[in-house]
Formats: sequence, C-alpha cells, structure tokens
Amino acid sequence: MFFAASLMLEGKVALVTGSARGLGRAYALRLAKLGADVVINDVNLKAAEEFNERLTAATVMDEVKNLGRRSIGIQADVSKKADVDGMFKKILDEFGRIDILVNNAGGRLRPGVAWASSVPPDDLRFTIDLNLVGTILCSQAASVPMKQQKSGNIISVSSAAGLLIGRTGRGADYAVAKAGVIHYTRLLAAELGPYGIRVNCIAPGYITSSRVVAQAQASEELARGFPLGRLGRPEDCANVIEFLVSDLSGYVTGQCIIVDGGYSLTQVWPA
Repeated sequence: MFFAASLMLEGKVALVTGSARGLGRAYALRLAKLGADVVINDVNLKAAEEFNERLTAATVMDEVKNLGRRSIGIQADVSKKADVDGMFKKILDEFGRIDILVNNAGGRLRPGVAWASSVPPDDLRFTIDLNLVGTILCSQAASVPMKQQKSGNIISVSSAAGLLIGRTGRGADYAVAKAGVIHYTRLLAAELGPYGIRVNCIAPGYITSSRVVAQAQASEELARGFPLGRLGRPEDCANVIEFLVSDLSGYVTGQCIIVDGGYSLTQVWPA
C-alpha cells in the first residue's frame, strides 16, 4: 500500500462496478481506506453469499461505512444503458460528483469452450455486452460530470486473456471482449486527457478471488508455472488500483498494467 497512513482520497467519490464480492469488493474497500466515499454496484448486492465469501459486516456497503466513509449500494446491470443512466443519476443526486470509476464488472459466465470459429452468437453477445459494452456505457456516463469538473480517473479491468493467445482458439468471447477493453482505454485516454481525466486499465492473470477458489480453478501445480511462484491475491490487484488513483501515477494515462506474477512472460495462456 502506497499511502497507508493517509486519506489521499478524502472528499472523493468512487464507483466500483461488480463490487458486491471478489476483486471488486477488494477495490472498493481499498478506496474507502484511502478516504473515498464508495458506491457499490452489482446485479446482486448479496453476491458474496453465492461463493461463501465472508464479509466483516452485513453488506459491502456496511463494510465501507465501518471504515468511516459514506456508501450506497445500487443494483444495476452495466450492460443496459437505462440501468447505467439511472445509476449515475442516483450517484450525482446523493454525492454531487464522481471522481473515480473502476469498471470491474465482467467475467466469463457462460459455460462452454467458446471456440473462435464457432462460439454461439448469444454467448458472444452476452460476454461482450457484460465486459466491453458495460465498460463503455459506464465510462461514457462518468465522462459527463468528470468533464464538467475538469478532473477524474477511470480505471477499467481487462485480463491477461485479452493480451495472450493460447495454443487453441478457446475462450474467444471473453478474450475478444477484454482485448476491446484495452484498446477502448487508449481511445478514451486520448480523448479525455485535455479535460484532466486519466484513463488506464489493469490486466489481472490468475487471481484467487472467491469465485476462482469456489470453482477449484486454483492449484499449486498451476502456481509453479508462474515466475513469481504463486497465484495472485485480490490485494495484489488492489495495490495497482491504489497506484493508479494516486499522484504517483499523475503522468500515466492510456496504459494497461499486467498483474499476473510474470505469467505473460511465458507468452502462452493456459489452454
């Protein structure tokens, strides 16, 4: 943690999408510890129960409040414009501003191999809508008040899957969506820079979120293939989020930071 003893985000308002559990929750709590008031968004504000993720309070909103910050929860589907517009109206009505947006909502939630040559159109649209379209809709909505403020910070969550190609074409829906997040980040950074708004993204590798653990996707054998010899933890990604919202990254925009323990150095994503 870069500024553990300070409240460098005091007076700031942050929205973290998909933050009722997992990595999104880790980002929300880190921002709260740094002094920000935090809006929790998810399609299910009790999502932690699905993967037996233990909270320190009844809800993530309560966890934020216990850190001395203001918080509200908004149940909304980021892939639907009406939901996004309604969410940002609530945020502005409640807090009067938005300073930080973390586009975390996403994932590959449809079963199946999703070969590049034959991924079902419905699965393709669903995954791209959730991961890429949701990021775009929220970024567009946030950019309006941020432009007026002449300040803001947008951080999107891509994936190492959006950068690397395995030995086969499987998982194409998710990989293409996350690759799109990276390029959209660059486009948005170029457009919003003159308004004092920075836009970056992170690309996590295998991180031991509650869903990964519950679905038994983590193993010591897998970890041995990583240069750093271990799988990632949610706080590893939260550390990079902290860097990107701090003044230490004040001259950084349009970048994608890979958080994968060096796995991308092997150049082949697990098939």
